Amino acid sequence: MTAEEIEKYLGELNDELCIAGVKGEICLYGGAVMCLAFKARPATKDVDAIFEPVREIRKASMKVAEKNNLEIDWLNLAVKMFVVEHEKQILFDFSCLKVFVPERDYLLAMKVLAARADTMDLEDIEFLLSALELKDVEQVTGIVRNYYPHKNIKPETVFLLEELLQK
Repeated sequence: MTAEEIEKYLGELNDELCIAGVKGEICLYGGAVMCLAFKARPATKDVDAIFEPVREIRKASMKVAEKNNLEIDWLNLAVKMFVVEHEKQILFDFSCLKVFVPERDYLLAMKVLAARADTMDLEDIEFLLSALELKDVEQVTGIVRNYYPHKNIKPETVFLLEELLQK
């Protein structure tokens, strides 16, 4: 999904919520934020988010999926177990749906802890390091510890960070 498609689908989600007489909130994560808010890449395969009210937004997202021939889990809660308290900013303030995104440093912390080789995580990390003007691994580990004080960064990710920061 491109940024334009995600914005369109979120607009349709808003319309479905209005029809149902429901007000909702969504906070986007992962690739959706990278392409929609940060313009760091052209597309993502799905939209990772947390949202309330869950039941009503799920029902509305299924209608959007049917209408646009999308996978039923185009909007999913898979990221929920990784989310901790963080600052958010409003990306869209639709009539029945507020869409938030996390600050760049929080998304970097999430990406560094996930750092999966078979995804866009590495490119996303590189973009975020540059956008945040980080120069050394200690700065990055400090950000991760700020949000996730009890999590350890994988040694291979530390090596990757050292490599990326030397460019």
